[in-house]
Amino acid sequence: MDSNDVSLTDGGQPSQRLSRQQILTMIAMSSINFSSMICYSVLAPFFPNEAKNKGVSQTVIGLIFGWYALCVLVGSLLLGKYIVQIGAKLMIIVGIFVSAVCTILFGLLDRSAAGTPFIVLCFVVRSVNAFGFAAAMTASFAILAKVFPNNIATVLGCMEIFTGLGLILGPPIGGWLYQAFGYEIPFIVLGGLLFLMVPFNIWLLPSQDADPSRDSFFRLCTIPKIPIICFVVLTLSSGLGFLDATLSLFAINKFSMSPGSVGLLMIGLSLPYGAASPIFGMFSDKYPSARKWMMVMGGMATAVGFGLLGPIPVIGVSSQLWLTVLMLVVIGFSLCMTAIPTFAEMLICAHENGFEEGLSTLGLVSGLFSAVWSCGMFVGPTLGSYITQRSNFEYASASQGGLAFLAATLLGIYSLYELHKKRSIRATETPPDDRTPLLSSPHPS
Repeated sequence: MDSNDVSLTDGGQPSQRLSRQQILTMIAMSSINFSSMICYSVLAPFFPNEAKNKGVSQTVIGLIFGWYALCVLVGSLLLGKYIVQIGAKLMIIVGIFVSAVCTILFGLLDRSAAGTPFIVLCFVVRSVNAFGFAAAMTASFAILAKVFPNNIATVLGCMEIFTGLGLILGPPIGGWLYQAFGYEIPFIVLGGLLFLMVPFNIWLLPSQDADPSRDSFFRLCTIPKIPIICFVVLTLSSGLGFLDATLSLFAINKFSMSPGSVGLLMIGLSLPYGAASPIFGMFSDKYPSARKWMMVMGGMATAVGFGLLGPIPVIGVSSQLWLTVLMLVVIGFSLCMTAIPTFAEMLICAHENGFEEGLSTLGLVSGLFSAVWSCGMFVGPTLGSYITQRSNFEYASASQGGLAFLAATLLGIYSLYELHKKRSIRATETPPDDRTPLLSSPHPS
């Protein structure tokens, strides 16, 4: 065995050596997660204020963020279905290239006229960028699950470190570059970073061959547990999308913070998320039966975090910067606890209900996961911005907490029902009568 191989714990089993293909796949996926997320999160500290100066309302700003997610939803479903025919590696390479071009183009939109021309161009560029992002993310989930079938939660947890790093570094870097050099430079610099990922991943990524499957998204969604988990995923991404579209304006208006300071504030959300991801991933793989309860507890904690983020006015507590930072940390940890087990739980649920173990099923599950995540990223900014404009940030944040509480409650009820059903089945099963009497019965003489 190669002395350069490294180990990965397999759900409490003896550690397994990673092959060269697995190591290269992890490096490639880490680079994709990091570069994609840093480009995605760079907008949050300054774009809402920049768009407002261009005559864009708070509701339309939310729609610009949400429209991106809606296009990712459509792209994920289409590309997830045809991942075998297109090829997972090709989807990732083309997706990264498209995202890089669109990131740079988005940085040139400050040259457009204010009002309708600016809004239309924002929607067009974000739409194309979203399809590139959907291609890269859908294929990357499928490849990871294919290469690491027994450690998917652990590996996804490790990958979320780089997702968290991208989300951590994007806002402060974007805010600093914006303050120092203006609107265009953050997008040009980070778009260039994405361009570098294209040749890097052409060299690193292995090809994945597979046969098409007859399974469909419809059949997958008819499994009762899948829609409930999907609702949980939707509430997670809805909360993140809501914060992307509204937190910066809330912090600027309430605490008189600069765009650079807002970027640092958002580290309170991203840092705990990235730091806790590998821990929750390893725990999820080691104790698979605990996954559903991780999601329930994480959802409840998320509900509390969003309720106190504003906080909601009915509790009589005024907004404080320390409380906002503390609740962002709580939300970061709780979102991580809820999110990490979801993909593995969906995949196992599909296999238990007759879906074949292969790239085609992985593409379906990955596509559905990405689509539902993107649906939440549309609902969160759109609904949150509307409530913020009609009422205030505090009530909008509490609404996100209510969604998380509802999802956690539904999953908890269904999990208890599942547990009761399994116990009832065990109780009604008649075991073979293999017992022998201690005393032989008397025989008549």
